Amino acid sequence: MNDSTRLARDVVAALLADDVREVVLSPGSRNAPLSFAVHEAAAAGLLRLHTRLDERTGAFLALGLSKVGARAAVVCTSGTAVANLHPAVLEAAHAGVRLVAVTADRPGRLRGTGANQTTDQVEVFGPVDFLDATAATTAQDVYDLLAGAPGPAHLNVQLDEPLMPAGTWRPAPATVTERVVDRAPGTRLVLEPGPRTVVVAGDDAGPPARVLAEQAGWPLLAEPSSGCRTGDHAIRTYRLLLAGELGRRVERVVVLGHPTLSRPVSRLLAREDVEVVSVRHRGTWAARPFAVAHEVDRVDVDGTGDRAWLDAWRDADRTTSRDLDRLLATEPDLTPHEVAGAVSRTLPPGGLLLVGASNPIRDLDLMVARYEVGGRRKVVANRGLAGIDGTISSAVGAALGRPWSTRALALMGDVTFLHDTTGLFLSPREARPDLTIVVVNDDGGSIFATLEQGAPEYADRFDTLFATPHGADLASLCAAARVPHLAVTSLPELEQALASPNGGIEVIEARVRRDNRADLDRRIRALVP
Repeated sequence: MNDSTRLARDVVAALLADDVREVVLSPGSRNAPLSFAVHEAAAAGLLRLHTRLDERTGAFLALGLSKVGARAAVVCTSGTAVANLHPAVLEAAHAGVRLVAVTADRPGRLRGTGANQTTDQVEVFGPVDFLDATAATTAQDVYDLLAGAPGPAHLNVQLDEPLMPAGTWRPAPATVTERVVDRAPGTRLVLEPGPRTVVVAGDDAGPPARVLAEQAGWPLLAEPSSGCRTGDHAIRTYRLLLAGELGRRVERVVVLGHPTLSRPVSRLLAREDVEVVSVRHRGTWAARPFAVAHEVDRVDVDGTGDRAWLDAWRDADRTTSRDLDRLLATEPDLTPHEVAGAVSRTLPPGGLLLVGASNPIRDLDLMVARYEVGGRRKVVANRGLAGIDGTISSAVGAALGRPWSTRALALMGDVTFLHDTTGLFLSPREARPDLTIVVVNDDGGSIFATLEQGAPEYADRFDTLFATPHGADLASLCAAARVPHLAVTSLPELEQALASPNGGIEVIEARVRRDNRADLDRRIRALVP
């Protein structure tokens, strides 16, 4: 057996020993030994193999699989292929997701030379778990890398010629010694319920945020992808209320997860008169970007807070929600907020929703339906770095990785959709989930209209620098990918389309205006004086 064949098989055996059961592969020559080994393992029924033409798309597919709990790896060849994994690896690093990147490399003797497709791949992804594998590397060495802490792992595999497999292989998980990791017991803080407190639940905060809010009698300000936007303590319009009198009365905040959506929340956490208690979150940079009075692993409460404080938030939320719904109902055209609300209402118990960055997740934040506790709906988003790339592929991966979902949906903007159109192009041999992708199309980047760049004095440059209208024909693009497409321009049309899924991957394009986005946002913010 040649060295490259043996090393590739040891790598795959170590992946199997680490319970990796989903492997995404992009074709190449240098990674041929890995490709053959992965294919043999898939043929033996030990893992599921996904093939993608584009390494960036493949990496985000693996990320989507990983975000819903599957153990996934992405395999690529050397050179620029490795660089195309970088966006997904960055996202995984900052979100604390265990994504395994397996990159083929030229042998070390070619480094620093002009050999074809050769660059410096050593620790190219920065401070993530890394192993530079050579012919002397064992399956145990690879397993030790894979069994590390949450976050990405990068296995760079030096493969020398010959690259074609030698002999036959009966794939099986490697026999390895499990690494025992000593973890110090987490710190715990018990709070008195007295000060006027809110619980801020950012991305991936999980049920502990809801449980704490309910035990203490505090309002829960939970982002859509927090994993705890449920129960009767969740405040739908918290983002608006924080700008009013209730927000000014907050004395203490308990933060869980990774909150990144809202400037009102950021301003609250930056206030010098507010005590911030932070529960540590996963991710490469766990430090908060604001002053923290206490940083702990767990927060408990001794008693229940002032019921009047919670009731004030609930009463204000009911009033503001009613006013918001009334305002949107009077708009003559379909609004992005109504699209987000319709998608939220469509998500059934046990369903899955992946939300793109930019405006869609912020619109959803205002419009999330009141979900019951225990409904097992899963709402996920790439909030580690909140980029728009790879969103279609992440949604496909999440849907494939959670096949028991009662319905799989994705919500994203048009620019986000265009960023990952290769995610729609699947070989007929590939697994294809039932996934409804709703694209809010306002022909450009309307989020910038709501920021400083959207001020009237920049109007003459706004489209060129920020909005970048594209005029793309999404129907033709979907037709090229053989993906069903339907365009809607009204809420009844959208609701009917959502109620009648065709199966497989399909796209619903909700066409909305961009020219009134800034004005609509101003009127929404004005609902709370």
